[in-house]
Amino acid sequence: MVSGHQYRVVSVVGTLLGTVAAVVVTNHPAAQWLTTVVPVFRRLPANVLTGDKLTLAAVTSALIVLGCLLPLFKPRPRRILDTILLTQKRVVVAGFAMATVGYFDWSYPLPRSTLALTVVVMLVAFPVWFVAIGYRPGREERAVVVGDDPEEIRDVLDATDVPVVGYVSPPSPYYEGERGVATPAVADGSGEGALDDLDCLGGLSRLDEVLVEYDVDTAVLAFAHPDRAEFFGALDACYERGVDAKVHRDHADDVLTATTATGNETIVDIELEPWDWQDYVFKRVFDVAFAAVGLLAFAPLIAVIAVAIKLDSPGPVFYSQERTAELGETFEVYKFRSMVTDAEAETGATISDEDAGGVDPRVTRVGRFLRQTHLDEVPQLWSILVGDMSVVGPRPERPELDADIRSGVVEWRKRWFIKPGLTGLAQINGATGHKPEKKLRYDVEYVRKQSFWFDLKIVIRQVWGVLEDVKRSLRKRE
Repeated sequence: MVSGHQYRVVSVVGTLLGTVAAVVVTNHPAAQWLTTVVPVFRRLPANVLTGDKLTLAAVTSALIVLGCLLPLFKPRPRRILDTILLTQKRVVVAGFAMATVGYFDWSYPLPRSTLALTVVVMLVAFPVWFVAIGYRPGREERAVVVGDDPEEIRDVLDATDVPVVGYVSPPSPYYEGERGVATPAVADGSGEGALDDLDCLGGLSRLDEVLVEYDVDTAVLAFAHPDRAEFFGALDACYERGVDAKVHRDHADDVLTATTATGNETIVDIELEPWDWQDYVFKRVFDVAFAAVGLLAFAPLIAVIAVAIKLDSPGPVFYSQERTAELGETFEVYKFRSMVTDAEAETGATISDEDAGGVDPRVTRVGRFLRQTHLDEVPQLWSILVGDMSVVGPRPERPELDADIRSGVVEWRKRWFIKPGLTGLAQINGATGHKPEKKLRYDVEYVRKQSFWFDLKIVIRQVWGVLEDVKRSLRKRE
């Protein structure tokens, strides 16, 4: 297998040249003659392009195919059959994309006969190409264990039959395991290893170098108490280097796994790419459209709310707070201020999002109405527009609260794999942070089932719920 950046270059160049070659070959008069002989293509009129038209068709087709085959350019260890099926699926998508572009853009005149023949050629040639550049003949698979817990590392060694070349990062500084024995700190490969029967290849800061130096195929995670940077740093290194990430089934609480619970594998695959890139595109387009329309529609009301807040109590119009984002990051979330200035600093407490509308002396009169009608959340449309949040996803928590819940709910880290949202499956089902297990169940279910239509259903239910809350709030004031 061609590895690392070489794989990316070879796969991209091969796709571009292969697409251009397929268009040129199928545009040849001899190939077009087949459309008059083969029954499947007989109804398609033969049409041979020449000159600039052929150049435009070949270049446009190459760019479309390049975009549709994008997931295949990441150096991922895959079975041969999986590579073939994934490549053919992407070629079919590319065929529909070329047909669509040709239908709406008359400057892209790829004839139907040439398009059909080109797709057939790519369905055969591209799977062979990606299998060829991904195959490693006569080479034994190599694995490395990445983690901070000797007991979990030993569980991995007992369960895997793949040769393990060593482990990266011994236990965290002065971490005391169940046996109460403190272990030495090793940050970058210096210091004493924690396992006598397995070589220590260095700390997490050297993981990227280790994956390249030892030509690693598989990294098995064995973390007990990782912080967000360690956890996602390890996954990101695996993703970037095309290394298959796995975890012991007994320690799979913190990750999204590709193997179902009924599977028999002890070492299970981690989903480094749990969603298709097209799903991301649709989701982002929906987020931008929703946020932009919302901000425009609420623009007059935003001005009224700002004036009302200033008249009701002294202080800023907006309130900001640090919240957790996806993949271990944090961001500033903004709301309309609904409490007196420095309320949290004076009392050392805060009110969570789900307690909106509760009776609290720190909440202003305008703030109480904003919370009851959810209007205090309107500024978060800006966070959605700039990409910090999504319309639908797990609600973002404060970092300190996130850490507290994580220590009591072992699967809480699964929420880290997705961008936080304005609303989510947990919110429309009334699951709050006061019941983290129930909330997590809904959040993980959403992560698994995420799609554009699923998002749309959640948004519709949330909008209906907000309208009901506004109605109840207005009735109370009558």
